[in-house]
Amino acid sequence: MKQLTSEIPNEFRVEPIEQRNYLINGKLFNWKGETADVFSSIQTEVNGERKPTRLGSIPSLGEEESLAAVDAAHQAYERGQGLWPTMNVAARIKCMETFVEKMKEKRELIVKLLMWEIGKNYPDSQKEFDRTVEYIIDTIEDYKTMDRESAKFYKEGGIHAHIRRGPLGVVLCLGPYNYPLNETFCLLIPALIMGNTAVFKPAKHGVLLITPLLEAFQESFPAGVVNILFGRGRAVATPIMKTGKVDVLALIGHSSSANALQALHPKQNRLRLVLGLEAKNPAIILPDADLDLAVSECIAGTLSFNGQRCTALKVIYVHENIAETFNRKYAEAVDALKFGLPWEDGVNLTPLPEPSKPDYIQALIDDAQAKGAEILNEKGGERYENFIWPAVLFPVTKDMNVYKEEQFGPVVPVLTFKHIDEPLDDMAESNYGQQVSLFGKDVKTLAPLIDTLVNLVCRVNLNSSCQRGPDVYPFTGRKDSAVSTLSVHDALRSFSIRTFVASKDNAYNNAILQELLDTKKSNFVSTDYLL
Repeated sequence: MKQLTSEIPNEFRVEPIEQRNYLINGKLFNWKGETADVFSSIQTEVNGERKPTRLGSIPSLGEEESLAAVDAAHQAYERGQGLWPTMNVAARIKCMETFVEKMKEKRELIVKLLMWEIGKNYPDSQKEFDRTVEYIIDTIEDYKTMDRESAKFYKEGGIHAHIRRGPLGVVLCLGPYNYPLNETFCLLIPALIMGNTAVFKPAKHGVLLITPLLEAFQESFPAGVVNILFGRGRAVATPIMKTGKVDVLALIGHSSSANALQALHPKQNRLRLVLGLEAKNPAIILPDADLDLAVSECIAGTLSFNGQRCTALKVIYVHENIAETFNRKYAEAVDALKFGLPWEDGVNLTPLPEPSKPDYIQALIDDAQAKGAEILNEKGGERYENFIWPAVLFPVTKDMNVYKEEQFGPVVPVLTFKHIDEPLDDMAESNYGQQVSLFGKDVKTLAPLIDTLVNLVCRVNLNSSCQRGPDVYPFTGRKDSAVSTLSVHDALRSFSIRTFVASKDNAYNNAILQELLDTKKSNFVSTDYLL
């Protein structure tokens, strides 16, 4: 797969970005201090030697800048009295529409940076950008629908009630490296549009692709509503949480990070959580499953973006009667995947963004082999620079690390089962409960299985791989896999709280309410709505 710098197509080349700006209180500050280099795991030739490609640098901000950012967000929210949380729906939507139009102008550069920074192939990088724009537009439309449904009064027990949803406060937003644009914005956008203010730190990998949007954020929202910091998570997030000024922790990542950040907050009972965490989603392949379909869906489920997705299938249970056939077909399909650079046509597997990931995957393979597993596919475990070929491991047992850990990379453990209680018991004992893929066709078998599985996970995918979308559907998990629900509809509710004005039904109060409606002095007490 060797490819020299001179061979990279011109349309996919990027010039180094020496990012120095960060956004606090509506101002772009220029950083003069220490910076951190950003490298791509894609290697190119420099002076005759192949090395990770340097993409640029970012500021290494610290406590002073972090405290300034959270203070700006806190001041902009002003305990719910600020311009943004009290602004009417139409005005907040206009700000968001301005932002999304400015964002569209940066599509080409952001797509290229997705490829270089995290190794996502070209079609998937385009899809991530376009899906994010669509998510913002759908969020705006859902917000309008919510506003229309709230533009009325209820009457119960002699009391009129005008019920709407209000913001929660200051949000600390931390996104993941595998979807550094889409999943980050699935937190940030609904938080903002509901009237919250935010401090946002991009992921470690996929950080430069946020830089083209700094001016768009600055120009689209009032000062202090969005504050963007760069640097190490510990240096930036730790002092912010210790202030106690964060009302919502919005994080997609690992539960250990979420736990550590929660522990820093001086009033944890006041801290709301919106978390998308790790998972160990299984596939269960029943004896009557369509094996060609199961293999195809399991390939997509286990190895899309090299398996670096929380929704990836991370363990396969196959009935012992069909295991030999399934394993052969699946192993052959894995070896038939195309490995290459993200911009090459038809590429399925790409270099891994984390420098330490190939060694970690190798350690999982070594541990499994030492405990009796074999690599079923011929290419399994082959290495090249920052890549390791997906290894299909069989038979896997529960004492193997690849069974116990969320591998988040290209290695696939396969287990057999004789009775369906075996995978069900494993799922019940698991720390995770996001999704499952169930392959089979006999309704008498599927019906009781579905009834059990919906109580173990939050999404049962029938004869298809696990996934997040469509974004209008709920995205959440049980146990250590999530807190709150994300989707176009649910995220607006996760970042808000029901609040209302109550008034006894009498002539005195009714006259006041009528005058409030007629004069349109209140943004909250209003029956106007946007079409």
